[in-house]
Amino acid sequence: MEPLPIFLIGMLIIVACQFAAPRVGVASPLILLGVGLAIGFLPVVAPVRIDPHIVLEMVLPPLLFSAAVRMPTMDFRRELSAVAMLAIPLVVISAAAIGFLVNWMVPQVSLPWAIALGAVISPTDAVAVSIAKRSGVAHRIITVLEGEGLFNDATALVLLAAATSAGVAASENALNPSALASAFLIALVVAIGVGWAVGELGVRVRARLKDPTSDTVFSFAMLFLASIPAEHLGGSGLVAAVVAGLVVSIRRVGLISANNRRFATQNWSTVTVVLESGVFLVMGLQAYGIVTDEATGTGYEGLGRAALVAVVAGGATVAVRAGFVSALLAWLDHRRKHSKRRHERDEARIGVFEERLADACTVDEEVLQARNLSEEEWRAALNRWHRRLDRVQRRQTRRGSDLEYFANEPLGPREGAVVVWAGMRGAITLAASQTIAQDVPMRGFLLLVALLVAAGSLIIQGLTLPAVIRLVKPQMASGEVDDEERRLLAQVMGSALVDTALAQAIQEMDGKDLAQAGLSHTLARIEHAQGDSAPPPRAQERAIEGLRAVLADIPAGAGADGAGPADGPTDADEVARAFTRCQIRELALEAIQAQREALLDARDEGVFSSVALDGALARLDNEEILLVLGSHGPEH
Repeated sequence: MEPLPIFLIGMLIIVACQFAAPRVGVASPLILLGVGLAIGFLPVVAPVRIDPHIVLEMVLPPLLFSAAVRMPTMDFRRELSAVAMLAIPLVVISAAAIGFLVNWMVPQVSLPWAIALGAVISPTDAVAVSIAKRSGVAHRIITVLEGEGLFNDATALVLLAAATSAGVAASENALNPSALASAFLIALVVAIGVGWAVGELGVRVRARLKDPTSDTVFSFAMLFLASIPAEHLGGSGLVAAVVAGLVVSIRRVGLISANNRRFATQNWSTVTVVLESGVFLVMGLQAYGIVTDEATGTGYEGLGRAALVAVVAGGATVAVRAGFVSALLAWLDHRRKHSKRRHERDEARIGVFEERLADACTVDEEVLQARNLSEEEWRAALNRWHRRLDRVQRRQTRRGSDLEYFANEPLGPREGAVVVWAGMRGAITLAASQTIAQDVPMRGFLLLVALLVAAGSLIIQGLTLPAVIRLVKPQMASGEVDDEERRLLAQVMGSALVDTALAQAIQEMDGKDLAQAGLSHTLARIEHAQGDSAPPPRAQERAIEGLRAVLADIPAGAGADGAGPADGPTDADEVARAFTRCQIRELALEAIQAQREALLDARDEGVFSSVALDGALARLDNEEILLVLGSHGPEH
């Protein structure tokens, strides 16, 4: 059959499975895997073989980049220790354990190739995240699983490369820990450097792109601008794509326009669904070819032995993960208690320092003479100490917010059980196993074991994960922002407005029309807007609505300096009459940007939950898009 009809049929299957998934209560990747298995074993369908490098170099980087962009950076920072432990030591321990076990069960498979098999079986698949989200587990569990999935693929591939080199050299000594650590460190450092540089440069380029289509196209190119050079420099292309995505997640809200971000998010969602669904469909289709190759070489006895090894290896991955997660949770709890004690000690020290600094504000001539300082030098030193105190207080505020987050969403045995059972294997396992060279002894056996572990893990753990969640009853996500947090958010957003041109204009009205008072410095700042073409009436109405929205967030009685009530009226209609249409839009946009910057500062300090911040930022994006689109030509 021609490629185009195959592609069309594949798209229709993806759509059908996406449609059916919520109705049957099964994740669409699992349905696609089953459909692929059923189609692949039909007598009229020839064995399907896909170059594994297509998956590793063209499919996985976009999926990981997209996941990194969506990752709440504040939560990822908080869970970095847990993510790093799951993504690096756990993968190495799992690979070594499975390697020794397979080598013991099948002596014909040398230890390096057995560890290579363990490396491809070790990384988890992201399909668990969608199942856990749909089950409504706590946001912290989701963050840990997503973060683990971002980096464990790279660890597995570096370990696979080292094991492959040892296998080719037929030397078990080539698998020494120092060589593995050195190779992984080089791959990590190069990838982080390239990914960070591409992310920072790419965000600044996107900030200059006004057309949403061009911005989206460039975002598609960014991940390959990171992954390809990183691979050529000896780094991990997957880690480079992830780091570039994390940089975009941190910087995009402040630099990329709301309209461009919204457009890119929608398009990336479509691409992610197609790529992820395609991977699982192809994984099922490839199963027949792998089984046939192994059956041809060893007969049904080889298939039975491969199935036995797969069952033992799959059970070992769960057992190793359970033991590691248990130790990890105990360590995290000990670390949290230590951080809490340190936070309390630092609070006391900061209080003492504040008192000493307050006493030092009074200039004492004797002290100046004793220290041989002028009054200007003393003031400069005090300013430096005040800045240092401000930095320390910000760090202390962030640490306190982190401790409150850990207390509100603990990772106990119930949550740990979900993390363990959600560690299922998937597409990366099958794709990585197929990179093993064709002349490797018992290659068909290794591929079949990897396929059985991946498929069995997806089917068994994937189908039973909702039942496990109902059984162990972990902390569930509330999905709502409480009233107190909503009030504090409104206070932060309102306080950000008191120094904007909008607040200054309201104060300067002083009970009369600004047209009579003359244009002040506030209007001069946006004088260029006078030359803009006037928007149509409906666009003006939308701009006034946006102005009313930001006016509603100004704290009652706040003037331009925030010191007290403005003397003049603050009614939105009177402000609207005093300004031109374009000036209204510019004032509202400036006010929105001030609120957004205040929310980003709050994000860096960890003051609010990511759910509350995302909701507030989304609201600002909607207002900005409404104002910007309303100024572009006639309404349709």
